[in-house]
Amino acid sequence: MAQDQARETAAPSNRDFLIGLARAFAGALIFSLPMLMTMEMWELGFYMSPARLALMLVLTLPILVGLSRFGGFRPTASLADDVADALVAILVALAASTATLLVFGVTNDEMSASEVAGKIILQVPPAALGAMLARSQLGMGADEQPGSYLGELFLMGVGALFLSFNMAPTEEMVLIAYKMSVEQEIVLLAGTLLLMHALVYSVDLPGTHRDGTGWSALVRFTIPGYAIVLMVSLLVLWLFGRLDGFSSAESLSAAIVLSFPGAIGAAVARLVL
Repeated sequence: MAQDQARETAAPSNRDFLIGLARAFAGALIFSLPMLMTMEMWELGFYMSPARLALMLVLTLPILVGLSRFGGFRPTASLADDVADALVAILVALAASTATLLVFGVTNDEMSASEVAGKIILQVPPAALGAMLARSQLGMGADEQPGSYLGELFLMGVGALFLSFNMAPTEEMVLIAYKMSVEQEIVLLAGTLLLMHALVYSVDLPGTHRDGTGWSALVRFTIPGYAIVLMVSLLVLWLFGRLDGFSSAESLSAAIVLSFPGAIGAAVARLVL
């Protein structure tokens, strides 16, 4: 009798886990498909340094662990569960990226192992984020909302990464920065701050902030959030090699350009994630 009850309890759990894996696979494709079908990503996978690829994976793990607390592909109760889900998300991302690139003919058995590995590994961070966010992306909702100020800023950083990762590999970010004057960059920075603040406080999007005053939201969320967006933009551009050979001023210009979409992602992080 006890064994029968145990089996009845275990069956739904196993089924729920399989459903969670299926959603994770779908989420990985939803988030990474634009990059899986982008030529710049294929080329980056060929010549990007192994050290930067490894660093990208290392930085992805703690982000996934944090996201598991707010919107993973299954409910979790402990840090160990969050770490386990982060590792599962990486495995799902590897499977989704490998299968998709193989079907597209981007990888084949005539390529070297290092080239194939580079192209696949480069797709893992965005696909793993999609896998971890599968429930919120597919309308399942998150178990928790960040109750702390640092939790809010963390989600803003992930929201920035959500959009900037799609655009950072492209040459257009550097080209736009090259074409802009200093005055235009200042206007873009100021406009980005205003738009970000409007989305955080004024537009009343679901999940945005309605408490306090506009100045309070500006000081507590918009300005720190933009600083995070700028750092995320610099990091992603550097990882993709878009800042190699650039001066500090040129790097900042490219980061300001990339921060425009990144700031929108950060401002609506609660809605997107």
